Amino acid sequence: MGQVLHGSATTTETVRRAIQNSQESIRTLAKRHSINPKTVAKWKKRSHTQDAPMGPKQAHSTVLSTEEEALIVAFRKHTLLPLDDCLYALQETIPHLTRSTLHRCLQRHGISRLPDMADKPSKKQRFKKYPIGFFHIDIAEVRTEEGKLYLFVAIDRLSKFVYAELHERATRAAAAEFLRHLIAAVPYRIHTVLTDNGVQFTHHARHKYAFQHLFNRICDAHAIEHRLTKPNHPWTNGQVERMNRTLKEATVHRYYYDTHQQLREHLMTFLMAYNLAKRLKTLKGLTPYEYICQQWQQQPERFICDPFHHILGLYR
Repeated sequence: MGQVLHGSATTTETVRRAIQNSQESIRTLAKRHSINPKTVAKWKKRSHTQDAPMGPKQAHSTVLSTEEEALIVAFRKHTLLPLDDCLYALQETIPHLTRSTLHRCLQRHGISRLPDMADKPSKKQRFKKYPIGFFHIDIAEVRTEEGKLYLFVAIDRLSKFVYAELHERATRAAAAEFLRHLIAAVPYRIHTVLTDNGVQFTHHARHKYAFQHLFNRICDAHAIEHRLTKPNHPWTNGQVERMNRTLKEATVHRYYYDTHQQLREHLMTFLMAYNLAKRLKTLKGLTPYEYICQQWQQQPERFICDPFHHILGLYR
């Protein structure tokens, strides 16, 4: 195996060992090996032949204080969030924090890599890009002490804006009411909705000659294209499926609710925090609300009104 020497080294380990074992004078050894006498004297005093470590004895940041580094390390160990999510969360407390500074800090403390999960995710594929106004819609079941509720969820494919409601029954009328409320809740025109083949959204094949489905009537009234996923292909609607899991993990999987109203209030609080404050890597560090405002400036023709005055939460 080759020797790993300092970049400015003038001796090898063999020469260093010969210097340490020799009884000759420093001047004679320096002349023999064609090196500086100070180098000979240095290796005479040492009991080893390896280069001494360079750099500061204790690694530290020139940008972050000790308290800020401790805060970053504690936050990472407690939350186990990815690098970008840690950056967005910590920048409010440490404004001068950059991505490279954060990465070097995590490397110094040996926590730059998250522990491997038991089930490794499959290779991700990007969705086809559409203009703002393409919503994925789905239904999930949740429970409180009072019983079962149905969670209707819609997420914009581009802006990641999320709208959700809780209904006691998953009927066609409930799905139609949810769509009406969704259209009123967003400040831009919805051009496409994607749902599964549930009876709340479309007729079964045996009912193809029945009257037009209520959900489709509302779509036609607002010039919205209604698309359906392929049967037994839930990953086609994967964005809303993932949001269903996120909402459940933030509510019913973590907290106990005595009443439906408690769950409704907590759900609305979470949606406001997500849409107005959650910085997303896929949006390059913007929140869904900030991204909508950015799109309003770039494509005002797609908007019904100023998003600052027509958004869930503070400006409603």
